[in-house]
Amino acid sequence: MSIHFLQYTNLWISGLIGSSSMALSSNNSEAPVSEFFLICFPNYQTWQHWLSLPLSLLFLLAMGANATLLITIRMEASLHEPMYYLLSLLSLLDIVLCLTVIPKVLAIFWFDNKSISFSACFLQMFIMNSFLTMESCTFMVMAYDRYVAICKPLQYPSIITDQFVARAAIFIISRNTFFSLPVPILSARLKYCAQNIVKNCICTNLSVSKLSCDDITFNKLYQLVAGWTLLGSDLILIVLSYSFIFSVVLRIKAEGAVAKALSTCGSHFILILFFSTVLLVLVITNLARERIPPDVPILLNILHHLIPPALNPIVYGVRTKEIKQGIQNLLRRL
Repeated sequence: MSIHFLQYTNLWISGLIGSSSMALSSNNSEAPVSEFFLICFPNYQTWQHWLSLPLSLLFLLAMGANATLLITIRMEASLHEPMYYLLSLLSLLDIVLCLTVIPKVLAIFWFDNKSISFSACFLQMFIMNSFLTMESCTFMVMAYDRYVAICKPLQYPSIITDQFVARAAIFIISRNTFFSLPVPILSARLKYCAQNIVKNCICTNLSVSKLSCDDITFNKLYQLVAGWTLLGSDLILIVLSYSFIFSVVLRIKAEGAVAKALSTCGSHFILILFFSTVLLVLVITNLARERIPPDVPILLNILHHLIPPALNPIVYGVRTKEIKQGIQNLLRRL
C-alpha cells in the first residue's frame, strides 16, 4: 500500500511541479533546473566514510525491528487491539521515513551519487514534512488512548474501538497531507537561476529554496507557521493527556496500583520524550547555525530520521509483555 501511495504521490507532485516549471520557462529564457546535487557535510566530507557503517547498521536495525513488529502484530490474534493498530501505524510511518531519506544518503556516501531529479527532490521534501507531523499526530492519538485506558477504564472498550482507530488514521493522514503539501509546491514554483548545489544530504525546504532567485519569505513563513501549529497543537494535547493521567494516578490508594497504571503508558511516554528531545535539539541547532559548524545540523537531521524509527519498536518490544510474547511465538514458528 505504501509503495502505491508513494508512486501515486510522485506522479501527483510531478504533475504539479511540471506545470509550474512550464509556466516559469514560458516567462524566462533561462533553462530550468532539472536536477539538484546534494553535497553532504560541505566542510567535512571525509566524515562520509566513517558515518556510512553506523548509519547502515541503524538503517538495517530500523527496517528489521519495524518489520518484525508489524509481522508480529499481524500474526498474533491477541495483538489485534486498537493500541497495537496505532503502534503498527507508527511503524509504517517510520519505515517510509527511513526509506525516503537513508538509502539516498548511503548512495551519496558509497557511490558518490549526489544527483537527484527535480521531482524526486520535492517528493522527498513532501514525505519528510508530512510524515514527521503524522508521527507527532500518532503520538497524540496514542496519548489519548492511554488517557482513556487509565482515567476511564470502564468506558475504554466503547471509546477506543477499531472504528476509532480507522477514523484516527484518516485524520492523521488527511490533516498532515493537507498542511504539508504546499511546502514542496511553493518551493517548486520558485525560479532557480542555474544554482543547483544543495549543501545538505536531503532536500529540506530551506536548503533548496535558498538557491532560488525569488523572494522565499513566504515559503519560510508558511513552513514555520504550519510546522509549529501542527507539532505545537499535538504537544499541547499530549501534555494535557498526561497531566490528567498523572493526576488520576496520584489519587490511587491501592498498593502497587500506581506502578501498574504507569507501566501501561511507560513505553509511550519514553518514545514521546525521545521524539521531542531529538526534535528540540534539531531546532536549537538550526536556530544557532551561526555559532556551530553547518555540518552539525545536517548530521542531526539525518539521525532524526533514523534513530527514533530504530528505537520505537525496540522500546515497545522490550517493555510490553504481550509484544515480547508474540515475538517469541513468531520465532518458534520459523
